[in-house]
Amino acid sequence: MNKITIIGGGNIGLSLANGLVKSNYCSSAEITITRRNLSSLTLEKEKGYVVSDSNSEAVIGAEFIVLAILPQQIKKVMDELTPVLTPSQTIISVVSGVSCQDIKDVLGQDKIVVRAMPNTAIAIGQSMTCIATDNAPEEKVEEVSVIFESVGSVVVINEDLMTSATALCACGIAFFLRSIRAASQGGVEIGFHAHDALKMAIQTAKGAADLLLQMQSHPESEIDKVTSPKGCTIAGLNEMEHNGFSSAFIKGIKLSAKKAGGLYND
Repeated sequence: MNKITIIGGGNIGLSLANGLVKSNYCSSAEITITRRNLSSLTLEKEKGYVVSDSNSEAVIGAEFIVLAILPQQIKKVMDELTPVLTPSQTIISVVSGVSCQDIKDVLGQDKIVVRAMPNTAIAIGQSMTCIATDNAPEEKVEEVSVIFESVGSVVVINEDLMTSATALCACGIAFFLRSIRAASQGGVEIGFHAHDALKMAIQTAKGAADLLLQMQSHPESEIDKVTSPKGCTIAGLNEMEHNGFSSAFIKGIKLSAKKAGGLYND
């Protein structure tokens, strides 16, 4: 009996599968991955994963079913799964903008549904995944958390915060990448070659993040350690703030959250 079926062998689905095996959560033989074109899963088949082009057959006997598909595919896939799903199976949806209730309205109100929103760092096992549900049993939420902890960190949130989580975690990847790019460009301005400046900016950003994670400290306490009276660090920080650095970052996150929630339309 297969432990997990992943509907959709795209980037997120494959990254999750590889993370589960790498972390020894389960073996590749306990994971089924589906895709309409099986030739795209040749490598996965060689690694020992079960591959299938039939969603309805793939979910039979699975304990967890991960919907790792595009929003426009969700209705068709759910219609395929409805006749074969059982109330004991846990549905994990990583489909953006689709609520637990939306899924239960099609699959049945007796189904256990948990939403998960990883970001693109799932590809290297460093995702920040937010998990939410409407009324799934606590033990099921914990089991889903363990699954996604194999590919990064997990925070359980209220479902009405999922669009906000999209802005902070999913869109946030791009925001932090842009800040690293800006730092590297600043490095070129002050004399470094572009490749050296980028390497220095990346490692400095990684070090800053790891400091907070490992020391369990607040950003301001670490900032205080590198700022001295009339020093170059505080001068640079204040210049950035005078030009709206923090304000621009916050406004960007807020606007992304509104866009994710469909409050703004172009």
